[in-house]
Amino acid sequence: MLKIENISVKGGDSLILKDISLKINKNETMVIFGPNGSGKSTLLKSIIGISNYKIVKGRIFFNDIDITNLPISERAKIGIGIMFQNPPKIYGIKILQLARYISKNELEIKEIAEKLKVDMLLKRDLNVDLSGGEIKRVELFQILLQRPKLLLLDEPESGVDIENISIIGKVLNEYIKKTSCSALIITHTGYILDYIKGEKGCVIIDGRITCKTDPQTVFDMIKKYGYEKCEECKWR
Repeated sequence: MLKIENISVKGGDSLILKDISLKINKNETMVIFGPNGSGKSTLLKSIIGISNYKIVKGRIFFNDIDITNLPISERAKIGIGIMFQNPPKIYGIKILQLARYISKNELEIKEIAEKLKVDMLLKRDLNVDLSGGEIKRVELFQILLQRPKLLLLDEPESGVDIENISIIGKVLNEYIKKTSCSALIITHTGYILDYIKGEKGCVIIDGRITCKTDPQTVFDMIKKYGYEKCEECKWR
């Protein structure tokens, strides 16, 4: 499904990611942990093709297609969807307008909106005057309408309360199981692990991957020892 071969990525003049390699198979979820500024979000943005980040070494493959230099629009068309940590506010664009642009299936729009409890928000401007939980649910609503084969989730549970985490986690888990899609999830709190079972886990520190094992083991180690222990982890 997704194969990353020794990529190094620059943001401006700074080298952020250094020789990152990972593989995610179909119907497999990888969970990524790491301290602030370690390069986690840069990895997701490099996979989706955000132009501010330049791959200076290595290649990215999706379903055996080399997507290293593909524009974002083409990556979305072949099945990659991203849920940003802090999506922008867009005045004048209604949530329902955007939903109808993504999907022509009115029944699907209604069903997903109801599951995520955003049906009462559809006439609002995108992310304008919404709470943190509402923004996260609206963001996920848009992504699921795209029917992605690979989900990139940048801290889906950050800045929201337990009720919103429950809604987001249950809907994500249902979608992953129903569609057999793959997922790459960044988390700080680990709350998403209560709803989604990841097969692979790792830590990114200073732009490099370490601590490769199952997500719960990684999270338990971080809670017990902190990220300093991950730097000397034997699973490199």
